[in-house]
Amino acid sequence: MITGACHCGTVTWQLAGTPDSATACNCTVCRRYGVLWAYDYDGIGIHHTGDTRAYIRGDREIAFHFCPTCGCVAFWRGIPPDALGRHRIAVNLRLAEPDAVAEIPIRHFDGLGNFVDLPSRGKCVADYWS
Repeated sequence: MITGACHCGTVTWQLAGTPDSATACNCTVCRRYGVLWAYDYDGIGIHHTGDTRAYIRGDREIAFHFCPTCGCVAFWRGIPPDALGRHRIAVNLRLAEPDAVAEIPIRHFDGLGNFVDLPSRGKCVADYWS
């Protein structure tokens, strides 16, 4: 299990297991936040606590949740449920302790132009901190 918390500790999350990768997206929102995402479903593989505020993207498909006290982006959550009634969610791995996520490979996603996975650059989370 990997855990994360905003700077002031108001918002926390838990991710069951270790993800195969962390996603660095270049869309109009993610590139501004500078986040690294790990995915699952709300209340299934990811649990979160604490009061958040949300920025709902224009298409109303996704809400970015942040701490109202310190401003850290903690997670995004899909607004409409899938066919099974689940809500897709991704946590910001930059809120985890560095040693817990250091070796997770980075996957790049072109959310700005083509909405496709980009070729691997062979980097892991720790490479983004050095």
